[in-house]
Amino acid sequence: MAGFRALAREVRNPGNTIALRRTSLRKCLERFAPYGHRATWRHLCTRAGLAPDDRSPDPERLVAALAELEEAREVWLAYEVEFAVRRRREKHDGIRQPSAVDDWHRNTWGGCDIVPCASPDVQPAASLAEVLRRVIRAMESAPGNACPVCAQERIEWRSDLERYPLQGPVCTDCGIVVPESVLTTAALSAARRYALAGRYATV
Repeated sequence: MAGFRALAREVRNPGNTIALRRTSLRKCLERFAPYGHRATWRHLCTRAGLAPDDRSPDPERLVAALAELEEAREVWLAYEVEFAVRRRREKHDGIRQPSAVDDWHRNTWGGCDIVPCASPDVQPAASLAEVLRRVIRAMESAPGNACPVCAQERIEWRSDLERYPLQGPVCTDCGIVVPESVLTTAALSAARRYALAGRYATV
């Protein structure tokens, strides 16, 4: 099975048919898809000016989408190296109890669903790399009251998510499932109240 780098070379290879280059980009998302496969594909298409269902896209736009994905992957790989170094140091110092960051990292192993989106149709406007940087900073900082990606406080608790986590706080602005550990207890309570208010408003 081809790895991410080999597939990226296929995307860039002008000797390949455009259909093969597009397919190779889609396969890259099987190796690295921060928002989940469908949401990451929609995001890349929007940012690069591609139609998601276009079978003969502009090669330059295809390569632009790949470049954004590669930049985000470099951010993530660098974080994983730093994470491994920190865990070795903590274990050496006798710290065995997993932290919230450890739990988040374990559930995002492999680079898929790092920052899952509740819907494939709604993603943050910023680049994938910038979104990952913001979430990583939030995971390494004290909990806050706002979405770590778009800084909005309109967060709603959802219990109908399609993939892991099956429930959790969702930013109603940029659409990400916000890691619970980056939010204060007050923010999580407000998210649950927001969801209840919306439910009763429709009755």
